[in-house]
Amino acid sequence: MAAVCAAVLVPAAHALDPHRLLEQYIHDRWTDEQGYPGGAVNAIAQTPDGYLWLGAENGLVRFDGLTFRIFNHANTGAFPASDVLGLATDAEGSLWILLQSRELLRYRSGVFEPIASETGVTAIAAGMRRDLLLVRPEDTMRYVDRKFVRIAPAPGYTSRLVISVAETPNGTVWMGTRDHGVFALRDGQAFEPRGLPDRKVNCLLAGDSDALWIGTDRGLATWNGGEISQSGVPAQLRTAQVSAIAQDRDSNVWVGTARGLMRITPQGAFEQDRRTGEPADPVTALFEDREGILWIGRRRGLDRWHDRVFLTYSPPGAANPENSGPVYADPSGRTWFGSSTGGLYWLKGAERRELTEAGLSRDVVYSIDGAPGELWIGRQRGGLTHLRYDGRSWTAETFTAANGLADGPVYTVHHSRDGTVWAGTLNGGVSRVRGGRVMTYDTAAGLASNTVSAIEESADGTMWFATANGLSAFTQGRWRVYTSAEGMPPARINCLFEDSSGVLWIGTDVGLAFLRNGRVQAPREAADPLLEEVLGIAGDDLCCLWIATSKHVVRVSRSQVLDHSDGPALLREFGPADGIPAPEGVRRYRSVVKDTAGQIWLSLRRGISVVDPARLSPDSVPAIVHIESVSADGNPVVGRTPLRIPASRVRVRFDYLALSLSAPERVKYRYRLDNLDQAWSDPTSARDTVYMNLPPGSYRFRVIASNSEGIWNSAEAAIGMEVVPAFWQTWSFRSPVIVLFAVASIAIYRMRLRRLTKELNIGFEERLGERTRIAQELHDTLLQGLLATSMQLHVTLDRLPDDSTARPQLARLLAMLRQVVSESRNAVQGLRAPALDSDDLERAFAKVREELAVAESTGFRIIVDGQSRPLNPLIRDQVYRIGREGLSNAFRHSGAAMVEVEINYGESDLRLAVRDTGCGIDEEVLRSGREGHWGLIGMRECAEKIGARLKVRSRAGAGTELDLTIPGHIAFTRPPSGRTWRWLRWRLWRRTKTGAQMEKGVEDVQPR
Repeated sequence: MAAVCAAVLVPAAHALDPHRLLEQYIHDRWTDEQGYPGGAVNAIAQTPDGYLWLGAENGLVRFDGLTFRIFNHANTGAFPASDVLGLATDAEGSLWILLQSRELLRYRSGVFEPIASETGVTAIAAGMRRDLLLVRPEDTMRYVDRKFVRIAPAPGYTSRLVISVAETPNGTVWMGTRDHGVFALRDGQAFEPRGLPDRKVNCLLAGDSDALWIGTDRGLATWNGGEISQSGVPAQLRTAQVSAIAQDRDSNVWVGTARGLMRITPQGAFEQDRRTGEPADPVTALFEDREGILWIGRRRGLDRWHDRVFLTYSPPGAANPENSGPVYADPSGRTWFGSSTGGLYWLKGAERRELTEAGLSRDVVYSIDGAPGELWIGRQRGGLTHLRYDGRSWTAETFTAANGLADGPVYTVHHSRDGTVWAGTLNGGVSRVRGGRVMTYDTAAGLASNTVSAIEESADGTMWFATANGLSAFTQGRWRVYTSAEGMPPARINCLFEDSSGVLWIGTDVGLAFLRNGRVQAPREAADPLLEEVLGIAGDDLCCLWIATSKHVVRVSRSQVLDHSDGPALLREFGPADGIPAPEGVRRYRSVVKDTAGQIWLSLRRGISVVDPARLSPDSVPAIVHIESVSADGNPVVGRTPLRIPASRVRVRFDYLALSLSAPERVKYRYRLDNLDQAWSDPTSARDTVYMNLPPGSYRFRVIASNSEGIWNSAEAAIGMEVVPAFWQTWSFRSPVIVLFAVASIAIYRMRLRRLTKELNIGFEERLGERTRIAQELHDTLLQGLLATSMQLHVTLDRLPDDSTARPQLARLLAMLRQVVSESRNAVQGLRAPALDSDDLERAFAKVREELAVAESTGFRIIVDGQSRPLNPLIRDQVYRIGREGLSNAFRHSGAAMVEVEINYGESDLRLAVRDTGCGIDEEVLRSGREGHWGLIGMRECAEKIGARLKVRSRAGAGTELDLTIPGHIAFTRPPSGRTWRWLRWRLWRRTKTGAQMEKGVEDVQPR
């Protein structure tokens, strides 16, 4: 028993072309040898998620176009041990499953649910109102709006075993029985038409209005609204055992019988499938899916039939498949083509012939053109042949070099609108034939090259010639050559085509170009196939270009190529899955042409192929994308989204699938993981991807897909997930570790600081001892000697008479000696500063004025800011020396009216400032010092050695300010009490620079 198969209407897709023979469809078959596990197929359905479902003797089978998955009692506990006889889908997308045991299951959201309240169902089918029809012996039900609604039973029919059910558009419910024929319910009334060839009704198919197809064990019959008859039924089906019927969206009626598959076209033509020659495998189920594919269930497996995009022909009797040549479609519907091995052929429908006049069967045809009732043939060896047809026979006339034709093989022939014939040769230029007269043009006349590969006529009458050296135009008797100045690429031109808008398309060895507004241009961001050798171009009635290249056959929108500026123009590639054995073009004139019916003919390496662009829907059916599973280190991750994945899982894998059943192997995918990937991945055919070592955080995996036609029009599938951090990655763990690390770093730093400070203090003490020793020696030797000498000079001066001529000289010498003693005493005083307490630093600076005998008119004050703190002895002495030098300069050289000293005991540093209001210091002297004077240089060197920062700011006439800053850990003997945190913070901030300065200072004070 087979379920009724209803057509799924998708207006954007085409079904099986009724004008083609059954053998011209693409046919695939799966049996147990190809991995099909189900046994005999009893029913076929498709759920909205795109999966194909097969009700079979071994259980329920799901098919994604590549792999089968079976559900039965052996692997699914909720599934009874029974054959599946019927399948149907409801408005919510659930799958209803009728078992041979008359049990009913519903598959929804991945779960099988037994419908225990409704048992004894014998037939199910989809109704006309997106509802579900269910028939039991005692009544008939509709499942609509999530509830069962019973249809009034028909008296006298309740005991009949119904095995098929259908509803016609007028609301009549038809039921076929196993033993009592067919009866109908409408408005609570039942009626039983007579005239069936057999009482067992296997299947029903609703037609238009009240029409009905009825399949019985002994033939096919129809109900026309008034009676059942077999008029209009082909003779082969009037006695056949019919087990399944389906009607596709192109109105073909498909009939499954015990003798195989048969078809009735909309025109009433009958055809039976005889392609295999094997014993007929009975057809048990038929179904058309959302893409227009016909699925055929058989006792031994499953078949898939779908339309070829292209039909491909070869010359009759041709042994070599590589036999393509030029192609020409004449006004009478014949398509003419040549062969690479010689001969001229034509085909029209199923008829194919060879034309042998004028010795054409022994010559290679390079080009074909013509007009009603005549042909012009360019030949490899025989020149140019003109054929005329008088309705009964062909007459031939041939032009050669003897008639004035250009010498060499005639590669291109073009019949212009005014009757002129142009013949381009491979090495002799181009000849014009008009009224029996021949005129030849070559490079001397203005042609770009004597090798002419294509000819095209513009709407304005301009003749265009493609040559090996560029593009030539002939208009009003004058030639023009287009070169690189007009944008021509430096490559050979293979073909030309002018579209309805006046754009001249140019196929070259380096890709596609076009001439518009007198300028040759290349498409912006051209796709790869458009950068190959373009060998043929033609346009269809849908404003698309059909292009044959050295490697591809593609279709692309003209407007996108001309005007698209945001990225490459979208194109569709065609290959073997579309009916093209080999998509490589051939180098022949006019290898791509359009016929009078709008079909596109292409001459390719493996034959002549034809496509009807009108049957390629502009809104192709999108693939339906699913994320099948997520696993971490091989373990499935399940649960509510966002999924939670432990960070300890190293390898996260996403499995995804896009359902496009006509050619699933051509589906491509692009994916991205938000918060990790910056852009979508490159297209790939892989159905899974892996991410390694994802850091903790929230992510969203997204995937899109192209359909079987290569169009990216699918909605994306997405799933959220969260990588849960391990305990050592949480802030509750990291915070104590960071604090511990910080404390340890500070402790280590302080230990290093103490060591460096100790080393620095040792160096300071050594320097202080050395300076004290030097001062003592100078005092005991040089200074004492000078004093003794001065005393002797005093004695000598006193003994000289007042009028002695030597007395003035000796008095001057004594004055100079007193000055030397004074300066020496000051120098010794500088080397050996008085031992001061920390709080005596300001008193020491106060005595400087008295020591230097500064005039009372010069103002002087000392400012102390902050609480006085103990200083390292050597640091204190260095501060005193720098300050004393600054005061000495201010008092002696500045001429200032006011001199000021400021001592600032800060929390983090010791600051000393000496300011005056004097004449200032010249910028050059401030920068490099004064020759012979070392005050500024000495102060800077002294400050650098103790890790201090000294700044001197002054301008001539604007006073001078000396600013000395010493870090607290160097200046003070201990940090300020009660301010530990701020001290630590300052230490962290200053650790790098100060440490470097201090290490340098230690090096400088090492004893030599």
